This record gives sequence, C-alpha cells and structure tokens, in this order.
Amino acid sequence: MKNRILLIEDEAATRFGLVRYFAREGYEVVEAEDLTVAARLFASERFDAVLLDINLPDGNGLNFIDTIREHDQAIPIIVITGTGDIPVAVESMQRGADNFLVKPVDNAGLAIFLRKTLEIGSLKRRQAAHQRLERHKEPFWSVHHAMQVVREHAQIAADSESPVLITGETGTGKGVLARWIHRNSRRGQDEFVEVNCSGLRGELLAREIFGNVRGAFTSADQDRKGLLDIADHGTLFLDEIGDMGLEVQAPFLKVLEEKQYRRLGDIKLIKSDFRLISATNRDIAGMVQNSQFRQDLLYRINLLTIHLPPLRERKSDIPIIARALLKNLNQPELPLPDGILSLLTGYDWPGNIRELKNVLERALLLARGGELRAEHFAGLGTPPPPAPSSVREVEAAHILSVLAESGGNVDLAASRLSISRATLYRRIKQLRGT
Repeated sequence: MKNRILLIEDEAATRFGLVRYFAREGYEVVEAEDLTVAARLFASERFDAVLLDINLPDGNGLNFIDTIREHDQAIPIIVITGTGDIPVAVESMQRGADNFLVKPVDNAGLAIFLRKTLEIGSLKRRQAAHQRLERHKEPFWSVHHAMQVVREHAQIAADSESPVLITGETGTGKGVLARWIHRNSRRGQDEFVEVNCSGLRGELLAREIFGNVRGAFTSADQDRKGLLDIADHGTLFLDEIGDMGLEVQAPFLKVLEEKQYRRLGDIKLIKSDFRLISATNRDIAGMVQNSQFRQDLLYRINLLTIHLPPLRERKSDIPIIARALLKNLNQPELPLPDGILSLLTGYDWPGNIRELKNVLERALLLARGGELRAEHFAGLGTPPPPAPSSVREVEAAHILSVLAESGGNVDLAASRLSISRATLYRRIKQLRGT
C-alpha cells in the first residue's frame, strides 16, 4: 500500500506542487489548508507521515505537534516554514518534530528527508510494538500430547496469513496464544489490536471496530478511528467472537471479503491490510445451526482452528504451570510441597489457568512472605456435602444450620425457627436417634 502523507499548508500553489510531485513519487497526499481541517483528518484517518507548515490561518503549527504526539509517538513529522528562525527550529524539534526545512523547499531534497524520516518512523513503531509484546507471557507449553498439537498448529498459524480461530473454555489462555502467533508472524513488529466482543454489543461494537464520522449518531461529536484502521499492517484479535451480534457480523463479513470498509456515517471506503485471529469459548457450529451465527462468516474465520484443552484434561501439567505462575509472580524459589500439589491436581479447575493464578495469588497473600501451607488453599479438593434426599433430611439440615448460627442457644434457635423450645428439643432428640 502507498504511504499516506498529511500535508498541512495554507498556500494553495505550494500544496499543488507538493501533491503533484509526491504523487509521481508513489505517495498518497491528503491536503489540509488549516489546523481545523488537519485535526479532523488526523483524528479520523491513518497517516504514515505529516508535512506541517507553522504559520497557518487558525493557529501556530508548533502547537499541532503536541496534538500529534499525544496520539502517536512514532509518526514522522517534518516542519516546513518560511521562517528561517533557529529558535523556531529548536522548539519544533523539542516538541517532537523529526526534521525542519525552510521555504522555498527543494522537492527532491524533501523527498530524501521524507524517505529517511519514514524509515525512522517505521523503526520506532517496530520498537514500540516489540516492547509491548515483550511484556506478554509465553503460553504454557508442555509435554502433554494435546499441548504439543497446539504448539504445532500455532507455529503453522504464525507462518501463514490465514484467519485463525482459537477455541477453549474461559481461562485456558486463548489471548496469550493469539499474541504468541502474532509475535512470531511476519506482522510481529506491528500492532496487535484486541477487542472483546462480549463486552460490547450492537452499535457499540460496530463503533469500536469500524470507527465513525462526526454526526453519525447523537453522541458522535467528532471523527473517530476504528480498530480496523489501527490494525492496518498488523493483527486484529476478536476475543469471544461468538458473542458478536448478527447486526455486526454482516458488515464484518464484507470487510473480510473486500479488505475495505466504511466508518459509521461515512460514504468513503477505507482499506485495511490486517490479519485476523478470533477466539471463543462457545460452540459456534451449534450457534450456526440455531441461526445465532452466520455460516459464511464461520467459513471465513476458521480456516485454521486451534483448540486449547481445559486444565482438568491435562492435570499432569498443573505442577509445571503452578511453578511457572509463581515465577511470574516473582516467587521463583518458593517450594510447592507434595501436599499442596496433591490439592492442586485433585481439583478440576473450572476457571482453568486464570483460576489457578488467582488461587496462587491469594495463597501468597495469606502466606505473608512465608512458606505456602495447605490452609492457604482452603476449599480446594473439598467435595460439597451431598444434597438432602428427603423432606426430613432438608428439615434436619435447616435445624442444624440455625443452631450453628445461634451458637448452640436453643431459645434463640427456636425463636428463629418459629417453633417452641419444647418442639425444638424434641426434634433435636429425633436427630440424635434418642
């Protein structure tokens, strides 16, 4: 795709010359004659560089550098002005400009500046993306056969550009795996953009994905970029895509087919070169049968499906994962005694790795810096009491519960049960079998 340049210049003749020259050089140049137009364009569209005049009809271009840097620390900015004042040049660089040129500008020289500045901007973006991804944890690979299959499929996904669907219960690490695939793909140095479809529904989700123009709906007081715009050249991760409503599925399917879309309320088509990774804890095939999910969209998102097995199906991994989690919690040397490991492996972990991490964090808090003990894991492996099987058993369980709450005080328990003291004594004798 062509590099898109935002040219902010009030002189029409200068704009015409620059647009004509850089169009021949293979750039797409978008013009803004003042800061108002520039602010609207920058808020709603993606640009690879900004060419900025300082003296503009509605303000000082130096102030606009601050606006740009608030939203994007890496985009290249070249200041072009008729003022050959050294202090102005110094201030523009201090505020975040990458280069400073004085009019009249030699187009060939500017082209060299722009090319070098774009290279620097690309490096900045890659470094920022790399730093963000470094903070993410690795998936918990293991020798378990199911996880070996997951790793093999994840590597295939990383080596390709195909859409990937990651399935598995809540807490199995679908998001971590999605980031691993992105990080190890050719797009790994670009943006990883994530949205949870279960947290946003209907128009809210559509606004987040597609963005909107000012006036598209009542509260749309400004243009807003969507995640498709931000994910251009990178990866879009739709977590819990099974919760995406049918009203959003149709326009999103069109995006996958055409690689272009419109912001809400806009007529202009925008292109986005993104790679899609989706995840769900739901049975999407069953949802298709119940007309809750589009079959044609399912075909588009699951060219490669990776299933993360629940923790209860690979309990031999629990000690390894628990020790890895302790390392992540800055307790790498803290031992896990056999008794605690027995508790951990004896539990089914309905919340999977996320629940295991939560339990370990709570245990560390209770241990107050000391060794972990079984009482720090209270509740794990304790089977629930059997459900009463008759009215008599239900009544007995209720009486015993009220007695316990009353501290063994028969008078207080009888009052709470709305029966006489003598009746309660009789019931207690029947419970004891005497």
